[in-house]
Amino acid sequence: MQNMTDASPASDRKPLILLLATPETSASVLYGLFDVLSSVGAVFPDMVKGAPEKELLDVRIVSADGRPFSCVGDVPVRPHSAIGDFNTRDPAPDAVVVSDTYISVTGVPTGRYPRECAWLREMHEAGALLSSVCSGALVLADAGVLEGCEATAHWAYRDMFRRYFPKVAFRDSTALCLKDQDRGVVTAGAVFAWHDLAFYLISRFCGYRHAVETAKVFLMNDHIEGQSPYVVMTRSMTVKDAIVADCQSWIAENYEVENPVERMIGRSGLSARTFARRFRAATGYAPMDYVQALRIEEAKQELERDQRPVEHIAAMVGYEDPASFRRLFKKRVGLTPAAYRKKFQRLSTLASATVPDLRN
Repeated sequence: MQNMTDASPASDRKPLILLLATPETSASVLYGLFDVLSSVGAVFPDMVKGAPEKELLDVRIVSADGRPFSCVGDVPVRPHSAIGDFNTRDPAPDAVVVSDTYISVTGVPTGRYPRECAWLREMHEAGALLSSVCSGALVLADAGVLEGCEATAHWAYRDMFRRYFPKVAFRDSTALCLKDQDRGVVTAGAVFAWHDLAFYLISRFCGYRHAVETAKVFLMNDHIEGQSPYVVMTRSMTVKDAIVADCQSWIAENYEVENPVERMIGRSGLSARTFARRFRAATGYAPMDYVQALRIEEAKQELERDQRPVEHIAAMVGYEDPASFRRLFKKRVGLTPAAYRKKFQRLSTLASATVPDLRN
């Protein structure tokens, strides 16, 4: 999270933040953001002094037509307004948050929200900060406001961005992308990165002190290590290139062998250059990058459940040099193998402590 100095609104008007919701929005993001942002300035003094103070942000839920609807899980949503109630004059929003809008990784992300996209472009041109959580970045991308920008969303949408929005520099390892905040766009990663976005928005519009106090009230957690520790390798086995598909199936069972790329090339019957070109076109990976990603994914699973030395796990997945394995693992995952094991085995311990043992 970005460290910001205290700030205060320039006038008595509260900063206006609109939460754009659709039937594909998850209630946890929408109502989590609404509860946290609406509480800024009021709840913390009530908890520590027993005397609430005034709320500092004007937070409203909006939708295309403003009518009640149900979001994911059949949770009811009653928007405060339709997007058409806000224009470039008064009341112009200071920020718009596009809540997550779930879509399958095999879906088509374009043309789903034409009214919302047109309105988002208008708000952006008027100077509003546009932000998103998770798949909400796909809506911003479809609106065209992310072209030439760096952006993030849930890591699983990496290939979708590459395919449909090649002019967006997608950062699947980032939890909160602030690279282009000066251009009026900020994007957050997977669903619970809304915590990071909320902290940023509170810091920006109310000051760092209020952001910290709000985090203390809600036990908000940052994702300073980014999304990398959570990323799972996505590898479609339904590629149209039969030769590449055959090599994918083979390497999935033989990822630990020596010279894996040479063996796949031999299996394919293609020249090294042609194989590399076709493999990248089909999978989005260079062949060796694919092998390394597959090996690291297997190593992660071993570290999550196994206490054997890192050197042993490195050898299991095809690395004779443990130091080399550690460097590659840290580069791809953002944590050392030991730190990754500690993080996810801690979660495993928590799960086992809360689930009763039914074997007896």
